[in-house]
Amino acid sequence: MAVATAPRRGMTKTERRNQILGLLFISPWLIGFLLFALFPLLASLYYSMTNYDFIRDPQFIGLTNYVRLFTIDPDFWTVMYNTVYYVGFGVPLGIAVAFLIANLLNSDIRGRTFFRSIIYIPSIVPAVCAAMVWLFILNVQYGAINGILKTMGWATIPFLSSPDLAKPSLIMIYVWAQGTAVVIFLAALQDVPRSLYDAALVDGANAWARFWNVTVPMCTPVILFNFIMGIITAFQDFTLPFVLTGGGPMKSTEFYVVSLYRNAFVQFSIGKASAMAWILFLIILVFSVILFRSSARWVYYGGEK
Repeated sequence: MAVATAPRRGMTKTERRNQILGLLFISPWLIGFLLFALFPLLASLYYSMTNYDFIRDPQFIGLTNYVRLFTIDPDFWTVMYNTVYYVGFGVPLGIAVAFLIANLLNSDIRGRTFFRSIIYIPSIVPAVCAAMVWLFILNVQYGAINGILKTMGWATIPFLSSPDLAKPSLIMIYVWAQGTAVVIFLAALQDVPRSLYDAALVDGANAWARFWNVTVPMCTPVILFNFIMGIITAFQDFTLPFVLTGGGPMKSTEFYVVSLYRNAFVQFSIGKASAMAWILFLIILVFSVILFRSSARWVYYGGEK
């Protein structure tokens, strides 16, 4: 049996006028997206396959920049190790600390609003200001901590000048600045149904059992979100390591974006820096896909069976 199809109706004059008005209203965003997002994205992809130094015209060399990075570049794997170390330890530790602090601030304690505000302050302080404060605190010669140690007759701690302590010190600062994650966890904790805690209490579950079997499973979607956002931001962390250590000592804090910046704006190797940017994009994409694929095993969405 043949099915009759209704003829396609063209837009009326009013609909066409509304469409034109809508495009005009969003045209500033469209122009900004094309000029400042899409064009730089495509240009960096092209430059990543060229030999370009801001002065001479780009020379197309194919995938040579990528091959050199993985094979003969003397610093690439050091930079990768530093960055993976920073992300691998910093992000899980930051998520765990933020989740525990959010649980403490979600309890009925005196001055809870004040403490919530204090925890969030590091997230709104400009990164350069935070770096200068930590430089004052951790500096070997005039730092606050080492100044106290000197007055007590103890040895100073080279937080930022020791290759062994520089990365852990930056991870400590990263964990300190988890105010946004704490606020997001607080919102998730307040959505956990009280009836689940009451049922667990009736079953004889203690505080730890209620936390592990009720709080954590109900917050796993937010834990996944904070993990993904943490990985994205940690892989691109630039201001703190650049201001505090400049990539030193002995390149122990030469993180990926610091090296990318140095190649692009110090050595003027635009092609190499563009290739590094696209490799970083693929790395973040792979980590995000792995987290999403594994989330089916440990993330619980309320109402799903």
